[in-house]
Amino acid sequence: MGLSAALLTGCGDSDDGGSGKPFAKDSADQIAAKAVEATKKADSMRLKGDLRQADGKSVSVDLAVDQEKNCEGIVDTAGAKAELRHTNAALYVRGNEQYWKNALKNQPGSDKVLAKVTDKWVKTPADDASTSGLCDKQGLVASMDEDKSTRKGMKKGDTTTVDGKEAITLTKKASGGETHTMYVATEGKPYILRTSVKGGDKPNEATFTDYNKPVSPKAPGKGETVDLKELAASGQ
Repeated sequence: MGLSAALLTGCGDSDDGGSGKPFAKDSADQIAAKAVEATKKADSMRLKGDLRQADGKSVSVDLAVDQEKNCEGIVDTAGAKAELRHTNAALYVRGNEQYWKNALKNQPGSDKVLAKVTDKWVKTPADDASTSGLCDKQGLVASMDEDKSTRKGMKKGDTTTVDGKEAITLTKKASGGETHTMYVATEGKPYILRTSVKGGDKPNEATFTDYNKPVSPKAPGKGETVDLKELAASGQ
């Protein structure tokens, strides 16, 4: 699943704020560049957001990821819900019936497999592109910042609070009617605390928390795990 580049909007030139204000000497583009770089360098983070894909389907994500691709959380696409754990180079997925119906669509014998995997922890190939990309922190941040055209024309706004942390607001009104907003921490590292796109046909919002907190998912026990490779090999 590709995350919208609008999650991370960049920045453009802006008037300097008054002396004494956070980032008073930095333009909006400089603040956002620092925020993206700090977020990339963080050992770990938690991303929680409600996004909208190109096909109009809503996607809810709540994932903790680190630089070593340890990952734990939940992805919900229009009711197709799955819990993910990535640890020791193995990816485990526990999806509901709708998730596996989507994943196994048009595959021979999918009806038999469906009953064996629904609501079970399923060990999948670690390179499964449909989910493993979500556990690649660097790739995730890079994909959010892929469209560099969104990095122009933002303006510095007032400071506010995001989950109790002070943040400076960067905003931009795009030609498609969307308003892009980025909230950057003013204390400590200039981490991204929240991004949002309002208006247009792809509204979304994402919050970034738990920077540098350990991500230590536990591998499910063998008794509660189904190996997808073994299942496929058995023809079940």
